Amino acid sequence: MSLKDRLTEDLKQAMRQGDERRKSTIRLVRAAITNAEIERGEELGDDKVLAIIAKQAKQRRESVAAFARAGRQDLVDQEEEELKILLSYLPAQMSRDEIEVVARQVIVEVGATSLAQMGEVMRRLMSQLKGKADGSLVNQVVREILTGEPKTS
Repeated sequence: MSLKDRLTEDLKQAMRQGDERRKSTIRLVRAAITNAEIERGEELGDDKVLAIIAKQAKQRRESVAAFARAGRQDLVDQEEEELKILLSYLPAQMSRDEIEVVARQVIVEVGATSLAQMGEVMRRLMSQLKGKADGSLVNQVVREILTGEPKTS
């Protein structure tokens, strides 16, 4: 079953169960997929659908942070709920330690010794980790390794 089919089935189930949050979140994702298909003029495969869902999840994470800074706990809760729904469609994300292992391997392959080579490291690393790790976390890990700074989290 393709990811789009799964979204359609999950939408039907959410409608039957009266789960408004899940229903609205899935509808937003499906609208983004439809817009992308119209824009490209072709039907999207699972890899492109995953990229759209990942983008939606990233937007929710950013919204959670913004609403938390603004003291809007009601909106933080809403965005976190939507994020949880979106994450259920994405492959399991790699842990920081797993990212660090792969990052160190790529840094050795590239021969990077400073931030000047960070672009090349990130290019190779993100091609390997696409969909498996958050880009900002990967960036942070690579930066820490190249500068020799300790973990902050």
